[in-house]
Amino acid sequence: MNLVPPNGRRPTMKDVAAMAGVSLSTVSRVVNGSPPVAPELAVKVERAVEMLGYRHNHTAGTLRRANGLSGSLGLIIEDVSNPFFSAVHRGIEEVARTRSVVTFAGSSDEDAEREHALIEAVLARRVDGLIVVPTAADHTYLLRDVANGLGLVFVDRPAQSIDADSVLSDNRGGAQRAVEHLLAHGHRRIAFVGPPPTLYTARERLAGYRAALAPAGLSELVRHAVEPADAYGAVLGLLDSDHAPTALFTSQNLITIEALRALHGRGRQHEIAHVGFDDIVLASAIDPAVTVIAQDPVGLGRAAAELLFSRLDGFVGPSRRVELPTPLVVRGSGELRPPG
Repeated sequence: MNLVPPNGRRPTMKDVAAMAGVSLSTVSRVVNGSPPVAPELAVKVERAVEMLGYRHNHTAGTLRRANGLSGSLGLIIEDVSNPFFSAVHRGIEEVARTRSVVTFAGSSDEDAEREHALIEAVLARRVDGLIVVPTAADHTYLLRDVANGLGLVFVDRPAQSIDADSVLSDNRGGAQRAVEHLLAHGHRRIAFVGPPPTLYTARERLAGYRAALAPAGLSELVRHAVEPADAYGAVLGLLDSDHAPTALFTSQNLITIEALRALHGRGRQHEIAHVGFDDIVLASAIDPAVTVIAQDPVGLGRAAAELLFSRLDGFVGPSRRVELPTPLVVRGSGELRPPG
């Protein structure tokens, strides 16, 4: 039996009622939790819901359009308060607005269970598409929704368990350029400060750091900070060590900010060269101005939205991977030379 409705559309209450052999009103009472419903009928409805992959439409009658689309997208990002992800959100909205589509956003906080719960919540509102900055390793539970017509794109990091469109930055190449820039200015003790390599972006940036050091035959000097707040202490520990670095590469925007606090707090900002990955607010206003590997978060958001809408418009080709460049922006801190 083909459990997916014809034309790849998502299943409706009518489909559930037909499969369960009950009335539409019975299905409505079950999915809305409105008794009374005979237990044997409720079991039939729940079984049909599971087999079809039906999701209750909380927005029926409000956003539903004549073409069967809701005019809404779901966006699951790491943290809406992080300026980087706020900019990704803005890029998505810029494209969605041209189609009169609204975006619902939520923060996963790098918690796989919270991510799953948020995804279920936005899908229950029958969004047309979903854009995810993935935290969990398994997204195979979305396969049925995609088969039923859901548009799906991953941004900033690729999915590990599902074949889907993705939009990424050149993390490895950008990190390698940053460290090669410091090497070109005479540095041989270059420290890496970043999150542990559990996430794709962290692994790629650490790999770029190592790729730059390897040809020069230099030893690694790596400090992992689980939270950005830990970066302050990590940098102070490096500065106070017997073999202190002459240069820092910080691999994330919030970690860059904490590193700057440490350098300025010790009055070492004109002695220790520094390149950060991701631009930060006021990077060009402090002394010295901060040299960075710049991402284009708004561009990431735009590209993700464009891929998503192409799917909703009918594109059924293989998954696509878009990688945006990460140029080096020279401002001063990365050009300081080592003592002597």
